[in-house]
Amino acid sequence: MRWTALLVAGALLAAAPADPLAGKWLLMSQQISGEETAGRPLILEIRPVGDALQFEYSVPSKASKAITLSFVARLDGSASDVKDAQGHKIGTAKVSRGNALEYSLTLEGPNRPTASGKMKLSADRATLECSSDSVAPGGARTHTVQVFARQ
Repeated sequence: MRWTALLVAGALLAAAPADPLAGKWLLMSQQISGEETAGRPLILEIRPVGDALQFEYSVPSKASKAITLSFVARLDGSASDVKDAQGHKIGTAKVSRGNALEYSLTLEGPNRPTASGKMKLSADRATLECSSDSVAPGGARTHTVQVFARQ
């Protein structure tokens, strides 16, 4: 009887829908301080990992992809380590869910701009808009808006 209950519970957990943020996203446009900028191709992959999400930013090339930074964050606002391509800690990230389609994000690290902003999914969940405000160590302020399309 206990095994049946465990199997049913396991099946329910396996069938639970993934967070709507999970998926592979391709950068379509980017504005920095109100000006459209042409950036390198950028992919954001978000995968469920236990009770958290793994965020991996990478630049694709013909042969492979170069991971520029990654972190695994619970959606409760707790701090998690941000790592560079070599796996070295370069800062911390905090992610929290505002509602079903909106998330708050803060990224900070030594000698890096502190950025805080929102990630908003479109109603059809096909577009992800990330807007942030950052303050560089010297005090310069920047507003960035990136629009990603689900792949």
